Amino acid sequence: MPTLQALIAAGHDVALVVSQPDKPVGRSQTLTAPPVKQTALAAGIPVTQPEKIRSNAEFRAQLEATAPEAIVVVAYGRIIPPWMLALPRLGCINLHGSLLPKYRGAAPIQWAVAMGDAFTGNTTMLLEEGLDTGPILRQRTVAIEPDQTAIDLFDILAREGAPLVVETLAGLVNGTVQPQPQNHSFATFAPLLDREDGRMDFAARTAHDLLNRWRGFQPWPGAFTTLDGKKLIAHRIQVEGLDIAGEGIVEPGTIRIVDKRLLVACALETWLELVEVQLEGKKRMTAAEFLRGNPLADGARLGA
Repeated sequence: MPTLQALIAAGHDVALVVSQPDKPVGRSQTLTAPPVKQTALAAGIPVTQPEKIRSNAEFRAQLEATAPEAIVVVAYGRIIPPWMLALPRLGCINLHGSLLPKYRGAAPIQWAVAMGDAFTGNTTMLLEEGLDTGPILRQRTVAIEPDQTAIDLFDILAREGAPLVVETLAGLVNGTVQPQPQNHSFATFAPLLDREDGRMDFAARTAHDLLNRWRGFQPWPGAFTTLDGKKLIAHRIQVEGLDIAGEGIVEPGTIRIVDKRLLVACALETWLELVEVQLEGKKRMTAAEFLRGNPLADGARLGA
């Protein structure tokens, strides 16, 4: 994990790392340690992995005995209880993947991409009991390139956020960083993703909207629709111009086949090309391969 590596490199005395329990991974369901645990153990740092933290007396005693000056929280995925918030002198410092108060919640990176934003960033903040409502410490902006997915942006923000945490800690110690309250009237939310977020609504969304959502919802829930009642996953898509799709208003969801390319009509007379697809029960393939095995006529419908 970049933040832990940066803290170690900066000479901080990391007394304890708290991570999620090991989880089964892959087809073999091999029990695998989280990356932060692997990094900590390689550096000789003790690791604890409690199943629960809110009312875990053993974990609380362990953390209180450690007497941390600060607790750094990065993508832990659990609510920090009040006793833990009050424990460190410098507070519980969270690295959040948005420019708060925009995109509070569980999926700020995914929603920033899905909404077509040109930039986002990292915020270091003091945790409190509200959902990402605590005072802001430092912020740094990061551009979102048009071809980037949420996977790409996760990696970028993780790398960019690590030195920001180190700078924040240094500023809290020497007094150059002062907590600033958020303007709650500008708050927006980034809720946990649901499977249905990946369903492509051709009538309600333009081709650009659907492309942005596909970019934002990688690796899950992705983008999908239905064809003759079967799920059709769109693994690669791109916006297409009307000069190729043809002229005239076409009902959204209508398919047009142009030079072995699979195009679908979207809102506001925009068109989307499905470049690589996977029909339920079948393997992933290019649109040309798919059309050879599943001949479709102009006028067929997706999502109906």
